[in-house]
Amino acid sequence: MEPKGASSIPGIATAILWLLSTFLTVAVAAPADALRCPRTCGDVEIPYPFGIGPNCSLKGFELSCNKTKHGASKPFLFNVKILNISLSSGQARVNNHISWQCYNITSSRRDEWRMNFEGTPYRFSDNLNMFTTIGCDALAYIKVANSMNGYVSGCVSMCENKASLTNGSCSGIGCCQTAIPKGIDYYEVLFDKNFNSSNVWSFSPCSYAVLVETAQFNFTTSYITTDELLQIQEVPLVIDWAIGNETCEVAKRNKTSYACVSDNSVCVDSLNGPGYLCNCSKGYQGNPYLPQGCQDIDECANKENPLCSGVCTNTPGGFSCSCPHNKHGNPYSDGTCYVDQTISLAMKLIIGTGISLTVLLVMSLCAYIIYERKKLSNVKEKFFQQHGGRLLLEEMGKQQGLAFTIFTKEELEQATNKFDKNNILGRGGHGTVYKGTLKDDRVVAIKCPRIIDEAQKKEFGKEMLILSQINHKNIVKILGCCLEVEVPMLVYEFIPNGTLFQLINRKNHRALISLETRVQIALDSAEALAYLHSSASPPIIHGDVKSSNILLDDHLNVKISDFGASTLAPMGEAQFVTLVQGTCGYLDPEYIQTCQLTNKSDVYSFGVVLLELLTGKKALYFEGPEEDKSLSSSFLCATKEHRVWQLIDDRIKNEEDKELIEEVAELARACLNVRGEERPTMKEVAEELKRLRKLKQHSWEQNPEEMKSLLGESRKYHAEEKISTYFSLEKKGVLSIGR
Repeated sequence: MEPKGASSIPGIATAILWLLSTFLTVAVAAPADALRCPRTCGDVEIPYPFGIGPNCSLKGFELSCNKTKHGASKPFLFNVKILNISLSSGQARVNNHISWQCYNITSSRRDEWRMNFEGTPYRFSDNLNMFTTIGCDALAYIKVANSMNGYVSGCVSMCENKASLTNGSCSGIGCCQTAIPKGIDYYEVLFDKNFNSSNVWSFSPCSYAVLVETAQFNFTTSYITTDELLQIQEVPLVIDWAIGNETCEVAKRNKTSYACVSDNSVCVDSLNGPGYLCNCSKGYQGNPYLPQGCQDIDECANKENPLCSGVCTNTPGGFSCSCPHNKHGNPYSDGTCYVDQTISLAMKLIIGTGISLTVLLVMSLCAYIIYERKKLSNVKEKFFQQHGGRLLLEEMGKQQGLAFTIFTKEELEQATNKFDKNNILGRGGHGTVYKGTLKDDRVVAIKCPRIIDEAQKKEFGKEMLILSQINHKNIVKILGCCLEVEVPMLVYEFIPNGTLFQLINRKNHRALISLETRVQIALDSAEALAYLHSSASPPIIHGDVKSSNILLDDHLNVKISDFGASTLAPMGEAQFVTLVQGTCGYLDPEYIQTCQLTNKSDVYSFGVVLLELLTGKKALYFEGPEEDKSLSSSFLCATKEHRVWQLIDDRIKNEEDKELIEEVAELARACLNVRGEERPTMKEVAEELKRLRKLKQHSWEQNPEEMKSLLGESRKYHAEEKISTYFSLEKKGVLSIGR
């Protein structure tokens, strides 16, 4: 093996001598000196026909034992390091140099290797090796004949970035492998210079190509991003070897040159090029290339994995196995020898006792199973009662045509494949949502909360029934619940296209959201919340309005979700809570101070959602200056300093829509008023958004007098009011990160 341009491995003179020896005499009987030759080099065994030194090997199988740079002794075939040799398979494992091409933005360097066994008894194994190319934007060729007309194959490896790479995969993304033909004794690596990888050099500075033993190579992404392969330099390669260039049938005719000299040996034609191999016959082991090299295997001496459980007798090339005297049956390892006699009284008593104990054990086990099932049924009934199940059944009996269903735990387990983690749609501070398929093939979302307020347990089922009767196009439908578990589970209709949060924050999606679409999403969301506040009976305070609770279908139609854990309150009354909960970045500062949850708390949170739609930013960042961590704080500061336009998402920022954007920004500012009584109602917000959408649709044709905000001057932002303190990270121990 050598870099391109160096001489062939054995050299021209060696090749000529090998060819001459092939015609004169393929092999000779093993010389007496061969038995006195060294048979190891370092930790590698050197079996004949290989050898080290004069008269120690057959022609073409001469090896040398040299010191490596690390000081260890290793056998070498020419200048190729040998790792091990197998007589039975006719193979040897050797080290093979890795060819490489490295580049930067201005230049490239390459080191292309070849290996030449022409005129020798060695061939590259076609079934254990593969030509492998590693890199991004890399194309390498393998030339398998030392001539202009040699067979050429290639492998191209592509990747756009590190994220596209997968450990263990060699299918063309970062790594490519291709097979080689049979019978080749020469190969050469060529890199395609047109693939200079200038587009990927920043994370993939080098490409590699090598003929490698497939089982010893496992692709890892670090091969692309680091110089690990440059440091390794060499990988294992399997070469096939054979005696001469004749078939067994021809070779046997010349007894003086026939290499299978041991008794009890057989000849096998090479499967990779000309020549043949010698193996010991079945039942024998050893070296068939040496006189008396194949010795009988004593199968009876194998105590660790015996082939015979009876009386074993070794025979030449095999063994015999029989049952002991007075026994019969199957004496081999998978059988049993037994005594054939009438069962004694004592044995009958033992058998009878054993059967009785077995029956008793089975009956006890059945009784235990029945007890456990009854116990489980009682636990389920207990939870069902605690969560208002009986009250829910009474209410359902009073109403006809309800689409609300009480599910069993087993039904939901079956729908989610026992709550398989692969069915998880999302996790929040209050629970996990799974995707499930019911028996009628309906796809649903199943929410498994982590906790439930003890004070709400008895009314839970009844409240779920009330919520299930909410019928609004922009509100997710509650289909049912499961009450026979410690924490009730809710079943919703499934919305397939993710959340508004995902739509805003995924780079490949943000470009698709026009200003008109954003205003429509805001309007649909506002109308849904206004319905909950004003039209539902009793009114419903959502309590956790955020972009991740606004679902979108395939046509970007809005569905407000997660209101099943909201608060039912009498009309016009506030809801007092003992623990502030919600999502950081959306929390009403007045709610944090007073623990008083009102519909104006939802208005404040919706104002933050408006800011997300206008700016394309997240509601809360955990890095950066304190004043920039909260989107609402940043916006209010920008309003005070008259630089709101700087925060607007570049994808919707244009002078034509500037007036509409400023109107929406003013509406968001009004929603973010620190004092809840100075915020608009959700109904007023929805009406204002509807007016602004009409302005957009009529291309600014309205009279400027009509542009006056529905909300009035009383809702202008007061610059001296600050809310940033309510979003301090010191609150994170109290505030929930999400439902």
